[in-house]
Amino acid sequence: MAVNRFVLNGISYHGHGAIKQIPDLLKSRGFKKAFVASDPDLLKFGVTQKVTDLLKENGVDFVIYSDIKPNPTIENVKNGVEAYKASGADCMITIGGGSSMDTGKGIGIIVNNPEYADVRSLEGVAPTKNRTVFTIAVPTTGGTGAESTINYVITDVERKRKFVCVDPNDIPDIAVVDPDMMSTMPKGLTASTGMDALTHAIEGYTTGAAWELSDVLNLEAIRLIAKNLRKAVANDPDGREGMALAQYVTAMAYSNVGLGIAHSMAHTLGAVYDTPHGVACAMMLPIVMEFNKEYTGEKFKNVAEAFGIDTSEMTEREYRKAAIDAVRQLSVDVGIPTKLEKLREEDLPFLCASAAADACAPGNPRHAEISDFERMFRELM
Repeated sequence: MAVNRFVLNGISYHGHGAIKQIPDLLKSRGFKKAFVASDPDLLKFGVTQKVTDLLKENGVDFVIYSDIKPNPTIENVKNGVEAYKASGADCMITIGGGSSMDTGKGIGIIVNNPEYADVRSLEGVAPTKNRTVFTIAVPTTGGTGAESTINYVITDVERKRKFVCVDPNDIPDIAVVDPDMMSTMPKGLTASTGMDALTHAIEGYTTGAAWELSDVLNLEAIRLIAKNLRKAVANDPDGREGMALAQYVTAMAYSNVGLGIAHSMAHTLGAVYDTPHGVACAMMLPIVMEFNKEYTGEKFKNVAEAFGIDTSEMTEREYRKAAIDAVRQLSVDVGIPTKLEKLREEDLPFLCASAAADACAPGNPRHAEISDFERMFRELM
């Protein structure tokens, strides 16, 4: 058996009211001032305040950094590094979805590894020497799982591309997964981030590096998402709690085994058209599953069963179709579009080349040629 590495948070807290642990988690470790990275919408709607109020009540000083875009940019990270240095902070709290957490990861890594001040130098597997600054990650969406991953994605606006950074030193020290922090998520964001989690789970389950430990986690995540995403979109508290757990569970796994071309293609759609990442993933997932189906063995049988489908009388062809249909139906049920109106013919060569060069592409169970990417992108037109 090959040697498989598995990197996880040191500690995680789960459940309603889990954020109440945060002040003591900082004070018991001697930290004096927190750098709170959170996006403008979360500040506007009072979500970030749920944590900062606790800090105030418990005498923990903090400063807020909110120069964070939905697809975070090199500039967001650079500005954040300067803001952290100027703030006098000695630790970080990231509050939000992948945008806030990915920005925070970039900031924390560069602060403690200044030789990587050029953000582009972190692309791929950067051999950083030092851990990120001490970080507590608090997710507010049920999808990215960035609080428990060793990955982050930054947008290079100048070159119209996203790049993936993979670094065990960037994983937050503590994850605080409190479904109450997700209760104000609008339906559209609940749907798109939930489908992002499903894409993580299915791609992580079928990627070339998948193995028994990651399979157990990803398959359970698929089951949780199939059971809870529709309820979460309807703002059912049990559904929210189920999705909070699902996104964390699959992130533990996919972070360690990688993803596939649904993510490669979603990254380039986000870079070129600013398409929300979860929406792009949801649109690409059934198309990519169709492309991969002959290379997945019996795994789609297990995916179909995780959706509650009885496959006992099904042929291989039937259970593969059932799995793809179940994913497609869930996406439609939660309101994800099936077409991308912005997609233009003249952009296809760049989109295909970018997807082929993306860091997630090698993990796909089936190699995709440029012509394959073009055909799959065309299905969105």
